[in-house]
Parts: sequence; structure tokens; C-alpha cells
Amino acid sequence: MKTLKEVKVGDRVTVLRLHGEGAVKRRIMDMGLTKGTEVLVRKVAPLGDPVEVTVRGYELSLRKDDAAMIEVE
Repeated sequence: MKTLKEVKVGDRVTVLRLHGEGAVKRRIMDMGLTKGTEVLVRKVAPLGDPVEVTVRGYELSLRKDDAAMIEVE
């Protein structure tokens, strides 16, 4: 299992599954990160938090903990 947190800068991946429950999972889905969505990792801050991605044509910053809940291929 590979998560969005582990993806290198410049790689494109596809969301396979969201882990987590309740409000956290709903918030991630509301940001456009749903199954089958293509994600490009643009930047990672020096300490790894946050991760900046492009999803559905816009830039989004995710906390490391949230990125770890997103399984990708």
C-alpha cells in the first residue's frame, strides 16, 4: 500500500482508496480527492508538512497526516 505522503515531487498518481472515518474522510472527499482522481505532487515542504498537490485543476495543500490516509497507485 502506497500513500500520497510517500509520493515523490513531480509524480502523478491515482487515488485508489481513502482511509479514515467520519468528518476527516468527508473533508478529504469535499476537497476533490475521491477514488479514481488523478493527483500531481507539486511540492513538499522542507519538513514534509504540508504537501502541495494539483487535483482537478487547482492547487491544494494537505497536512502530512491527511496525505497518509490517501492510498494511491
